[in-house]
Amino acid sequence: MAEFTLPANSKVKIGDTYKAPEGAKRVKKFKIYRWDPEKGGNPRLDTYEIDLDDCAPMVLDALIKIKNEVDTTLTFRRSCREGICGSCAMNIDGTNTLACLKPIEEVEGDVAIYPLPHMPVIKDLVPDLTVPYTQLASVQPWLQADTPPSPTEERRQSPEERAKLDGLWECVLCFCCQTSCPSYWWNGDRYLGPAVLLQAYRWIADSRDEYTGERLDALEDPFRLYRCHTIMNCTKTCPKGLNPAKAIAEIKKLMVARQ
Repeated sequence: MAEFTLPANSKVKIGDTYKAPEGAKRVKKFKIYRWDPEKGGNPRLDTYEIDLDDCAPMVLDALIKIKNEVDTTLTFRRSCREGICGSCAMNIDGTNTLACLKPIEEVEGDVAIYPLPHMPVIKDLVPDLTVPYTQLASVQPWLQADTPPSPTEERRQSPEERAKLDGLWECVLCFCCQTSCPSYWWNGDRYLGPAVLLQAYRWIADSRDEYTGERLDALEDPFRLYRCHTIMNCTKTCPKGLNPAKAIAEIKKLMVARQ
């Protein structure tokens, strides 16, 4: 198996190594990014040797095992363990994904685990997502309609209208796509990014929403929408198999159609 090594110019230092129990036969090394704001200094990579015969199959299972049995100081987010909450998003083996959906056996050699890239780090594998959540709120991701709802039934949709939401409503806001996008790395203060724009389109495409014009007006900006350069990292990395790039393209088509 390939041995993971740091780039020569990396500011991340080699940290501690925690050996597997004596007699372990299927040992896998997990090299995990560590940084504690209370201690400061450069981040480091700690190595944890895990006996796969005594560990459940997903990367999140290994992280929980490390937290519970090896090093209680390791910090990461997790909740549902089913790919629904989006909490355990991190960079595993060079790709943004959900740790609960990533099988350990898919990684050849050592498992390198970092926080989502190009976000401030709160501690270890926990990124600060304040900016993307603020951007999400700016697109008002909820149903808006002036027509009063019926007191006896829901707002109706045809099967065809409902089908337009497939590939949009499934987003769990893990921000794997957002933090894989070079355009967002360069212009994250002004470009909304693929996750937020997918959420914006989810409501633009909803036949029950009556604020399509206002939503498009809010996106008519050189940076908020048009910094997308169709690099496609967002679609490639989405752990739910969604296509944020297509959602962005659909918004752009609507912009052209209304001119």
